[in-house]
Amino acid sequence: MPVDEPSQLSSCRGLSETEAQERLKAEGFNELPRADHRTPFRIVFEVLREPMLALLFGGGVIYLLIGDLQEALILLVFALASIVITVVQETRTERVLEALRDLTSPRALVIRDGIRKRIAGRDVVRGDIIILSEGDRVPADALLWQCQDLQTDESLLTGESVPVRKLARDAAIPSAAARPGGDDLPQVFSGALIVRGTGVAEVTATGARSEIGKIGQSLSTLEPEPPRLQAQMQRLVRLFALVGGIVSVLAVVLYGLLRGGWLDAVLAGIALGMSMLPEEFPVVLTVFMAMGAWRISHARVLTRRASAIETLGSASVLCTDKTGTLTENRMTIAELRLQDGSAFAVKADGLQLPGAFHSILRTGVLASAPEPFDPMERAFHDLGRHTFDGKTEKRRSLVRSYGLRPELLAVTQVWRDDDGLIVAAKGAPEAIADLCHASAEELAVLKASVDAMAGEGLRVLGVARAQVRDDDLPEDPRGFAFEYLGLVGLADPLRAGVRDAVAECRSAGVRVVMITGDYPTTAMAIARQAGLASLQIMTGEELQSYTDAELAEHVRTATVFARIMPEQKLRIVNALKADGEIVAMTGDGVNDAPSLKAAHIGIAMGGRGTDVAREASSIVLLDDDFGSVIEAIRLGRRIYDNLRKAMGFIFAVHVPIAGLALLPLIFGLPIIFSPIHIAFLEMVIDPVCTLVFEAETEEEDVMRRPPRPTTEPLFSWPLIGWGLLQGLLAFTLVGAIFVIASKRGMPADEVRALTFFSLVLSIVSLILVNRSFSTSFITAIRRTNIMLAWILALVFIILALSLLVPAVRDLFRFGPLHVDDIGLTLGAAMAVLLLLELAKTLWRDQLRY
Repeated sequence: MPVDEPSQLSSCRGLSETEAQERLKAEGFNELPRADHRTPFRIVFEVLREPMLALLFGGGVIYLLIGDLQEALILLVFALASIVITVVQETRTERVLEALRDLTSPRALVIRDGIRKRIAGRDVVRGDIIILSEGDRVPADALLWQCQDLQTDESLLTGESVPVRKLARDAAIPSAAARPGGDDLPQVFSGALIVRGTGVAEVTATGARSEIGKIGQSLSTLEPEPPRLQAQMQRLVRLFALVGGIVSVLAVVLYGLLRGGWLDAVLAGIALGMSMLPEEFPVVLTVFMAMGAWRISHARVLTRRASAIETLGSASVLCTDKTGTLTENRMTIAELRLQDGSAFAVKADGLQLPGAFHSILRTGVLASAPEPFDPMERAFHDLGRHTFDGKTEKRRSLVRSYGLRPELLAVTQVWRDDDGLIVAAKGAPEAIADLCHASAEELAVLKASVDAMAGEGLRVLGVARAQVRDDDLPEDPRGFAFEYLGLVGLADPLRAGVRDAVAECRSAGVRVVMITGDYPTTAMAIARQAGLASLQIMTGEELQSYTDAELAEHVRTATVFARIMPEQKLRIVNALKADGEIVAMTGDGVNDAPSLKAAHIGIAMGGRGTDVAREASSIVLLDDDFGSVIEAIRLGRRIYDNLRKAMGFIFAVHVPIAGLALLPLIFGLPIIFSPIHIAFLEMVIDPVCTLVFEAETEEEDVMRRPPRPTTEPLFSWPLIGWGLLQGLLAFTLVGAIFVIASKRGMPADEVRALTFFSLVLSIVSLILVNRSFSTSFITAIRRTNIMLAWILALVFIILALSLLVPAVRDLFRFGPLHVDDIGLTLGAAMAVLLLLELAKTLWRDQLRY
C-alpha cells in the first residue's frame, strides 16, 4: 500500500499484485466501455433493419413463393449486393479505427510489491503508484505525491494548446476544483501528456470514473441525428407502395371482369405493381452512400456512418477547434524582440536570422533541456539548428539546472565551456525581470512590449544571461548577475491551406466558427490569420450567463468562442441546431466528444484524436487536415447532386414502364411486358444505368452556391415535374410505336421486341439528358465519365444478346427485328434527347436546389 510519507519513495511498496488483481476484478479494466464497437455481424444487422432493404427482401420472398424465380433472384441478388458493399466499406472503417485505438493505448510504469514494472494502461487500478516522466501519457487520474518541474499537455481534455504546471499535493494551494486546465494543481488526468519534468502519483480514478471517462459516459445520453434522406425515402416508398398496390388490385379486378382469364389478370397486376413500386430506390441510395464513402476515403476521410454523407452537402455551419485543426499543434518561434525594442519576425520562408538576434536565440537554447520534450523548448532547438547549422559551436557541458518554481516561473541552466560558466535563463517576462532586478521604468517598457506581442496571440518568454567565474553556485538563481536580453514570442502556427479552405467555405455559404479553450487574444489572432469573417468573440464566462434562448440569439453572429468548457461546446452546438443550422463539428479531444455526437456531422481527428472522439463521430479525418473537411463537403454536395439526378432519372423511367404495363389493359391489346421484363428493366437496366450518375463529376458551381435548405426534399416539386415531363414524352413516343405496330398486325413477339428496344434506347437518352442540370448537353458530353462508356457498351451488348442468342431471346419472348425497326427505335431515342434538351433550358433554374 502507499506509504504515508511520499518523500520516502524508496520505501514505497505500492499495491501488491494480489490487491491489484482484486481491484481489477472489482472495478474493471482502466478503459472506457466500447459499446459502439461494430462487428461485421452487427453491421449486417443494422443494414437489414433498414425498412427499404426489408421491402426489397420481402418482395423477393413473395415472388419466390408465387413461383416467379427470375424476379425473386434478381431482387434478392441486388439486395445482397447492397449489403455486401455497405459491410465491406464500414468494416474497413472499423479496422482502421481499431488500429488507431491500439496506437494510442498508453503503457504505465507502476510500483507493485516494491518493484517498478511497466504494465498495460488498461491494467492500472485505483491506488497504484505511477512514475511519470517526459513523453508519458498519463494512464489514469492521479494525485501527485512528488513532482519536479512537471508540466502536462491537457489539450485533449481542455482544448488549450499551452502546457500547464503541476505541483505536489503538499505544495499546492487547497482547491475544490479538481478538473483539467489551469496551473499549479496537484492532479494529473488520464489522457494528458507529460511534456516536462517528472512525478510520482497515486491513482485516484480509472476507466469510466476518470475525468475522461465521465465525458465518455455522458455520450450515452445523447442521440445522434437521424438521417433525413432515409426518412424521406421511406415516406416516398410507402407512398409509391400504397398507390401501386391500389392500382394493381384495381387492374386485376378490371382485367378479370372485363376480359376473363384471372391468371393473366394476376400476372398483369404484378407487372403493373412492380412498374410502380420503386424497388431500385433502396438499391440506388445504398450504392450511392457506399460509393460515396469509398470516394471520400480517397481524400483521407473515413465515413463511419454512410448516412452522414447525405448531410455533408447541407452543412451551413462548421464548428472547428483551434489546436491541431486550424493550427499545427506545435510551438514555433514567431518573433524575437531585443531590449532596445528592435524586433524580427521569423517567417517560414527560410529567411536567415540577423546576427544581432543570435545571442538571445543561443541563450534561449541553453536555457532549454539538451534533449527537449517541452514544445516550447523544442521550438528553440529547431530555430537554433536552422540558424547555427554548420557553424562551429563551443563544446559545453551542463553543470546545474534550476527548474520552475511557483515563486519563480523561470528555468535557469548553468553550462561550462572553455571560457568558464555561462548561465542562461528563460521564463515568464516578469520572472526574468525579477532576476535582472529591473527598475519600475524598465518594467513598464517590458510590460508594453509583452502586451503588444500577446495581442498578436503569442506566448511570450523573457531571456536573460549571466557569466560566473567560480564554481560556487548559489542555491537560488536570483544570486546570479543577469543581463536582460529580450523577449521571444512563440505561437502554434496556422496550418498551410487553412486560409484558402476558410475562403472556400465562405463562397459555399458555410459559416466557420472557432470554439477553443484557449485565451481570447490567442483565439482572435488565429481567427484573423485564418480569415474568419466578422470576428465577434464570446467567452465561456459570457456564455454561462445566457439562457438557451439568449444563446441561440447570440450564436448567429459570434464567430470565435474562447475559454470554452466541454459542456459549453455542447450548448453551442445545440443552440446552432435550435436556430435551424445544419452543424458540422470537428474535434479530437474527449472534451469534444459530446458536441461531436450531438452535431449533425461529427468530424473527429484520426491521427491525434482520442478513442472517445472517434467513437462519437460519424466521420474521421486520417490526416487531421482542415482542408480535408472542405473536400468532404465538396464531395457531399457532389454526391447529393448526383443522387438527385439519379432519382429524377428513376422517377422518369417509371412513367413509361408503368404506362406500357397499363396501356394494353386500356386498349384491349395483348400484354406486352411480363414481370420478367419489368424486373429486368427496374433491377438491371435502371440501376446499372444509374451508376453513370454516381460517377458523374461535380457541377462547376458546386462550391459557389449556398447550402441546400434543411426543408428541401430530395423529391422537390420541380424535380417531380421534370421527371414526369421526361417520362411522359418517352411514354408518348414508345407507346405510339407499340400501338401502331400492334394495329398494323405485327406479330406479338416482334411488337414486344420493338417496344422494349425503343424503351431501352429512350432510357439511354434520359441518362444523357440528366447528366447535368446546369450545363448544356454539349458541355456535359465533354466531361469525362468512364462509367458512361462502360454502361452504354453493356446496354448495347445486352440488346444484341437478346436478339442474337436464341436462349436469351426465348426468355424474353422476343421476335426478330429488321433494319428499319432498329432505325425507328434510334429515331425515337433521338427525338426524346433533342426535345428534352430544349425543355431543360426552361427548367434549369428550378432544378437547382
